[in-house]
Amino acid sequence: MSYVFDPSPVPTLGVEGEAARFPVHRVYCVGRNYAEHAREMGGDPNREPPFFFMKPADALIQAGADFPYPAQTKDVHHEIEFVAALHSGGDNIDQAHALDHVFGYGVGLDMTRRDLQAEAKKMGRPWDTAKGFDLSAPCSDLKRASTIGHPDSGRIWLTVNGETRQEGDLSDLIWSLPEMIAYLSTLFTLRAGDLIFTGTPAGVAAVQRGDVLEGGVAGVGTVRTRVV
Repeated sequence: MSYVFDPSPVPTLGVEGEAARFPVHRVYCVGRNYAEHAREMGGDPNREPPFFFMKPADALIQAGADFPYPAQTKDVHHEIEFVAALHSGGDNIDQAHALDHVFGYGVGLDMTRRDLQAEAKKMGRPWDTAKGFDLSAPCSDLKRASTIGHPDSGRIWLTVNGETRQEGDLSDLIWSLPEMIAYLSTLFTLRAGDLIFTGTPAGVAAVQRGDVLEGGVAGVGTVRTRVV
């Protein structure tokens, strides 16, 4: 096959202990999936149907790389997240078998231009400029589910310059990962290479140039980036 110009490289994530890399198809993010975070954002922590937004696959920042402070904003927030990576997909996936589609897990940051998000909410507009900007998704290498299992509890945390900002537990998720996969597959055809950022606990706050962000999920791994 020939192209009118060379296609962009396939976005990938590392897999711990392996040379082969995980090719990324789409990045889905679920909103307000921890009760305390829903409250701090002025939302309802009850189990309303989950809602999703997307980031471009090439918004990923590889493990340990710097996060460039983005343009057109003065209020960029951190959101630490447990990330699931799929090796298969489909439509209308049965919740009881949803985890069969998971390759492994990682830790990510959903960086958000909060001022642009607030403006979009006020005007009833999409969140793309707030959530889907370039390099908005630092992410760790992945660990295979065959090695670590399927975590449904465990500490999730984030520090900024060594001080704890966010802390919670995966057991606090309003919608579990099997529920998210099943519901999401009614809206989109899920495919191998899809990532699901599963939501963030309370404590989101602004970052400044020079800040060092480090976060993790117990038994899964850590992500680290510096704001430049």
